[in-house]
Amino acid sequence: MITDPILRFSLIIPACNEENYLPKLLDSVDIARENYHRGSDAVEVIVADNCSTDRTAEIAESHGCVVVKEDKKIIAAVRNAGAAVATGEIFCFLDADSLIHPDTFNAIEQAISSGKVVGGATGVILDRMTLGIAMTYYFVMLPMILITGMDTGVVFCRRGDFIQLGGYNEQKLFAEDVDFIVRLKLLGRKRNQKLIRLTSARAVASMRKFEQHGNWHYFPLMMRGVFAMFFPSKRFEKFAREYWYNDRQT
Repeated sequence: MITDPILRFSLIIPACNEENYLPKLLDSVDIARENYHRGSDAVEVIVADNCSTDRTAEIAESHGCVVVKEDKKIIAAVRNAGAAVATGEIFCFLDADSLIHPDTFNAIEQAISSGKVVGGATGVILDRMTLGIAMTYYFVMLPMILITGMDTGVVFCRRGDFIQLGGYNEQKLFAEDVDFIVRLKLLGRKRNQKLIRLTSARAVASMRKFEQHGNWHYFPLMMRGVFAMFFPSKRFEKFAREYWYNDRQT
């Protein structure tokens, strides 16, 4: 085993009241760290705690994670708070209600070490499927993924590129991850580097929003989102906070 952590990872997990999901995620992270060919010590795990009132911070600390507090109720700020204390050469971002693939760190390192890749995402497998979820994924999300080449799951980039881009845009209540990946893709284009999807190491994504709001809720939500892009209003901001923050855990 190679022990010198030349390409050390920082996995940054934003979390708010995630005591029900975080243990399973961190168990999957431990497996991936053990499988990493440079050794588990080459991967640090940072939990950015966003005003949790449950055992989120305690659980993170018991798993040996670095815990950083962020009071600002904007997910971009929470991600940035985790990145601010990260020491790895490669930054990875993942939601707390996910699970990661055992080969995540090996797959990312192999891709990014080629010098031809600016970053990307692993993509996801859905943790459950219904007709409404299937219609949403295969007829809305997947076409956008295939057209743009941008995906979700474990999002990764070099530390220096994250700093150059200024991190996540804290002016955005939502879609801050899309905004960041767009800027990362444009940065790579200037260097003749590509944004990639590592579908061999997909994360598992929770469908809890569909449990909370219904299996078909995404279609009217998408229409409201598109409308808000052209006609932003305080009413939509209130809705966005209710949907992504007030009843969300990450």
